Amino acid sequence: MSMAIFSNAFSDELVTATELNRQPGKILDKAYERPITITRNDQFFALLRREDVGYLVKGINQSKAVFEVLSVAFRLLLSQEIGSEHPYGWLSVFDADELQDFIKEVSEAFRLTDTSNQAWDLIDAIIHEWKESAIAISSSELAAAFKDESDEMPLTPPMNKNGV
Repeated sequence: MSMAIFSNAFSDELVTATELNRQPGKILDKAYERPITITRNDQFFALLRREDVGYLVKGINQSKAVFEVLSVAFRLLLSQEIGSEHPYGWLSVFDADELQDFIKEVSEAFRLTDTSNQAWDLIDAIIHEWKESAIAISSSELAAAFKDESDEMPLTPPMNKNGV
C-alpha cells in the first residue's frame, strides 16, 4: 500500500465499538479494504492491516533517514564540516557536482513514495551505492591498484579456431 492511500486515512468509515463486537467479520472485511476508525466514548482507534502499518512505520523511519542524508549533503554544499564519525560523513568525499547528483537521485526516488511500494527500497539502494562509491574513492588500496600499470598488458584481438 502506498502513502497515497493513507492521505485519506482520516476520512474513513467510523464504527462504534458496539458494532465491532456485534459484527466483527463484517468490520474486518471493511478494514481489509480501507482503514476503519473505531469509536468508544471519546476515544478513537485505527483498524488497519498489519502490512499497511508496517509500511507506515517504514515510511516514517526512512523519511528520517532521507531528511538526514539530504541535510548532510546540503551542509557539505554550503562548505560546512561534517566529521567522518557522522553516519553520513562518507558524503564528504564527493565534490559539489556529485553531491548535487546525489541530492537529485534521492529526491526523485523520494517523490515516488506516494505511488510506489518499491520506492523505499530504491532509496536504500541509491544511498548504498553512493556509500560504496565513497568507500572506493577513499580507499588507498583501490587508488594504488588503479594507478599500478606494471601488470597491464595490451589486449590482442581474439583468434578463431583457425588461428586467424
